[in-house]
Amino acid sequence: MAEPLSWYCRGCWEQKRIPVALGGVLSLPYQAVGLRRSRMNPNTCTMCELMFTRVFRARQVKIEATVMFADLRGYTGLSQTLTPEAMSRLLDAFYDVCAGAIWEFDGLLNKAIGDAVLAVFNFPIPIEDHARRAVLAARAIQERCKAMRAELAETFGLDGSELGVGIGIDSGEVNFGEFGRSHKDITAIGTVVNTASRAQSAAAAGSILVTRSVRERSGVIEGAGEVFSLKGFAEPVELFAG
Repeated sequence: MAEPLSWYCRGCWEQKRIPVALGGVLSLPYQAVGLRRSRMNPNTCTMCELMFTRVFRARQVKIEATVMFADLRGYTGLSQTLTPEAMSRLLDAFYDVCAGAIWEFDGLLNKAIGDAVLAVFNFPIPIEDHARRAVLAARAIQERCKAMRAELAETFGLDGSELGVGIGIDSGEVNFGEFGRSHKDITAIGTVVNTASRAQSAAAAGSILVTRSVRERSGVIEGAGEVFSLKGFAEPVELFAG
């Protein structure tokens, strides 16, 4: 069962001790000036994502975070066999599963990029065990996607083998904030983001690959690693099954 939504913005409170009400009568003045629950995480507010520079007094901040990429496998092939309406419903189901798991573990669903999602853990809601929570969220995504695979296959006339999710996770220092001037984008950048993205590309459908940093920080990964040659990296990268 999902936990009840916070009545205040946990991002504004934890980062700047600014009490922004998100529910009840106290939220009405904030709603009147356009503040709402964020689509990135309903326990944070739109000020966290739309007024980043004003709140944090900088366009970008360096933070320790865990970054997760999850990708719906077979999207290109499915788009050639399913109608646009069916593809839209399939993506909606995928996004809903990812969002629920990410928010359950206090992550930020930073972006939905076609058939993939990017999540950041430890900002704007600070989480001491952010690497562990990212791994648990990834496992929840895989479990829930497997649970609904039969239903989706029947709904869309598939055999189920076409449906799967690959996930990659890395942890470390990233830059988070506003990027771009004509078109502002609130996101995270850095080697950690790139590594998580490439790890996701290397992950087979139904699997999770994490870096040694995630393995050491999370405390929930066992087993030996495997060396991968990731695109854009001069040296092989050791990844572990999550």
